Amino acid sequence: MIAKELISPESIVVVGASDDTSKPGGNALKNLLDTGYSGTLYAVNPKNDFVQGVKSYRSVDDLPHVDCAILAIPAKSAPSAVEILCRDKGCKGIVIFSAGFHEDGPEGAALERQLVGTVDKYGASMIGPNCIGIITNFYAGVFTKPVSNLSPDGIDIVSGSGATVVFIMEAAVKRGLNFSQVFSVGNSAQIGVEDVLEYLDDTYVPGKSSPVKLMYIENISNPKKLLKHARSLISKGARIAAIKAGYSDAGSRAASSHTGALATPDKAVTALFEKAGIIRVYSRTELVNMASVFSMPAPKGNNIAIITHAGGPAVMLTDVLSSNGINIPHLSGEKADRLLSKLYPGSSVANPIDFLATGTKEQLGHIIDACNNDFDQIDGMAVIFGSPGLVDVSDVYQFVLQKMKDSPKPIYPILTSVVNAGEAIGKFQQMGGICFTEEVDFGRSFANMVKDNMTDDDYIHRDIDVLAIRSVVDSSSDGYLSPANVQKLLDAAGIGRALEFVVSTPEEALAAAEKTGYPLVMKVVGPVHKTDVGGVVLNVNANSQLLAEFDRLMKIKDTVAVMLQPMLCGTEIFIGAKKEGDFGTLVLCGLGGIFVEALNDVSSHLAPFSTEIAHSMIKRLRGYKIIKGIRGLEGVNEGMLADMVSRVSSLCAIAPEIEEMDLNPILGNSISVTAVDARIRIGK
Repeated sequence: MIAKELISPESIVVVGASDDTSKPGGNALKNLLDTGYSGTLYAVNPKNDFVQGVKSYRSVDDLPHVDCAILAIPAKSAPSAVEILCRDKGCKGIVIFSAGFHEDGPEGAALERQLVGTVDKYGASMIGPNCIGIITNFYAGVFTKPVSNLSPDGIDIVSGSGATVVFIMEAAVKRGLNFSQVFSVGNSAQIGVEDVLEYLDDTYVPGKSSPVKLMYIENISNPKKLLKHARSLISKGARIAAIKAGYSDAGSRAASSHTGALATPDKAVTALFEKAGIIRVYSRTELVNMASVFSMPAPKGNNIAIITHAGGPAVMLTDVLSSNGINIPHLSGEKADRLLSKLYPGSSVANPIDFLATGTKEQLGHIIDACNNDFDQIDGMAVIFGSPGLVDVSDVYQFVLQKMKDSPKPIYPILTSVVNAGEAIGKFQQMGGICFTEEVDFGRSFANMVKDNMTDDDYIHRDIDVLAIRSVVDSSSDGYLSPANVQKLLDAAGIGRALEFVVSTPEEALAAAEKTGYPLVMKVVGPVHKTDVGGVVLNVNANSQLLAEFDRLMKIKDTVAVMLQPMLCGTEIFIGAKKEGDFGTLVLCGLGGIFVEALNDVSSHLAPFSTEIAHSMIKRLRGYKIIKGIRGLEGVNEGMLADMVSRVSSLCAIAPEIEEMDLNPILGNSISVTAVDARIRIGK
């Protein structure tokens, strides 16, 4: 819980304040003064009685009661100062700029632990150390710039990196965006990104709180808390975009299954974001782009009119929108002809609506009015308007801004001439306008905003035999389950599997063959990767072949038995699951057999989830056309496949002890989807 004194203090002291505004303590005090902090302000400076006109004390010992303290002092001095502030001065909010803590080695880590122990003991809340500070609706407690463009309905930013949040803010200011609250959590010694998100959720008031949340995250220490509060915020009307840095897999991971090789930690991050409804981006520019579209009204549908006086940008925007599932409806008929008559010869209203480089403000108004009143198939408008530098276009941009305010359908301005019309763009932003300067950036961000994010309801199939699953798992030791126990789990979860028999003698093999019939498949039991050791035999058609292959297979290293299954046919599919620490279990699906790792074409989601989510996973696969059936190849029953993917997620939710699970291959055709080979590893 974040103390109110950290957010809305009635008094603040800057410890380490200075008249030199090139120093953190000096500029932090200046920011508080410049932004009009309305509470009581103190300073601590060992040499001066006043700093920047603010009453200064020589030591924290001399201070009166104070709600919040901002520390810009050496790391080694911070623990004793915080002890006095919290113990003797009633301080409940602590912001520490100073570096030199756990990022600096064991000695610094010990100092950081001491700080946390103190603030926890006295019920205080601490931001940092090693951060740029905090901006709330009540004060700007940062030592950096910019701190302009502050507004209660601006953007909330939470960042694990101080420098990065400054760079994000700089880029956002250039876009005309405002800020409401900024949290730079630094080392996250006590309060991390997840804790700030919890605070933003607990205090969110629809229609009053900032609906746009941006996050820069380097470490996710509490995935469940992040998931809970992101989902809650989004359900209340907020929209969230985030960068999770450190997504490359620099080192190889030892993996005992296909799933282990594919289920990287970063896939778990992506799956967590998808489950929460967070839009993941990979750069500061993308993050600011998402903030820009989030700050504009969302369209009621995904049908967009592109209004332009330059053909090239309209073509590029059409490409990026269309390739991301956004419709650019063709406009024709009497109303389109009437609009065309109001434009110069050579113009086009088919959509994109091109009113030529010589088009006027009045013609632009006719187009916008027609999109609002005459074309019901249009949900929003992207207006591309630049300048060759021959005339001042300020009046056009102000006209666009007024239309944005009055239009019943959202208008998204793309003002491309950052040099020729730079001054006009600046005026547009000063008047409250938000715009893009690059059409492809807008298109990608817009597509992210309007894409269909299904509600993830943590669905678990009700017909699953929970008692049977728990019985097998509770009675099993760590490691891979026996084939018999794997069968029990699959049957209890309602996952279709091939008839199979595990045999250890020639006589048992012959008896099993009578039940499966020929042709059949033989596989070794024991070796991890069966095909790598020659442990799989297909199309066994006679007793003599059965006995010869049985003898050969039993001689393969680590083999303890042989599995017999009827020979099935269909497209090879893969479903897997991998426990990813506190994130939960990641379920993956893709094309199976040897292709699962060769193509790395997999979709993933955190368990549990519904068949609707499973359908969306399947449709995202690059090999989806193969699953649908292509060039005479029989397709896979997608409904049965989605049901199986979802049931695997339910099984993993009921049995979180499952560390790894491979169903590979699964053979699917138009009438059946059957797991042919399955391996499950338990870790308690």
